Amino acid sequence: MNDQVDEAGWDVEPGDEIEPLVQAVGRLLKVCREAAGMRAADFAEVMGYGEDMIRKIERGQRIPRPEFLDKADDVLRAQGHLKAFKRDMELARYPKKVRRLKEMEGRAIEMLLYGNHHIHGLLQTPEYATAMFENRQPALAQDVVEREVAARMGRKSVFEQEPAPALCFIQEQVTLERPLGGKMVLRRQLEHLLEVGQLRNVALQVMPTDREEHAGMHGLIEVLKFPDGTAIGRSDGAFNGRPVSSPRDLRILELRYGMIRAQALAPRESQAFIEQALGRL
Repeated sequence: MNDQVDEAGWDVEPGDEIEPLVQAVGRLLKVCREAAGMRAADFAEVMGYGEDMIRKIERGQRIPRPEFLDKADDVLRAQGHLKAFKRDMELARYPKKVRRLKEMEGRAIEMLLYGNHHIHGLLQTPEYATAMFENRQPALAQDVVEREVAARMGRKSVFEQEPAPALCFIQEQVTLERPLGGKMVLRRQLEHLLEVGQLRNVALQVMPTDREEHAGMHGLIEVLKFPDGTAIGRSDGAFNGRPVSSPRDLRILELRYGMIRAQALAPRESQAFIEQALGRL
């Protein structure tokens, strides 16, 4: 059996809303294969995967990777019918909760983000994100780690949007010092923070550990504001950690965020602080 068998795609989460579409793509693949007069075993050999993997994709149990659909379309002469689903399958690979978050981040015109345990997901490098997921307990399977990291990196498309949303990040000092994945991973992560901090639509601030007053003792805060005037927010230590959208609840989160922002270092001071932290590695 080919050693690429696990690279054909990702498992479908049972009950996921994307499941019917994945099943439809699987049926289309089977129709194209049979129309080309190929047995599943023969098709698997040409594709470089195991027959069992091909049948899982055809049954809708496995989400095919975009590159798999590219090659399958060419092999089966499907005239672009399989390639047409590349974008859908690219999104389908993300866990359900990540797809919803990515959709909201894509609509937001302003984001207020405070992180106290680790670098915020939108700021993470692939290596740092990998170290984050590899530290999860119970330990995640390697394919789950890879899927989570890919999903997190996919969210970074928010930096490429036009018009660009206003992104305000506040990071605790400790998140700049904890060497998840080792010092080289942290070094690249800090270099990335300096790069992102130069973007005109990004405000990146550091909350020093020696501050005597700190309004962020309730944990992380995230507030996303949308073009129609609505917003959604959450905080670990407020409203039982559930997302909120009422003006009253959002006002509480924005008040706390505003106080944290005032207590943290200014963006320019924060850039200098990160440079110093980088110099100590």
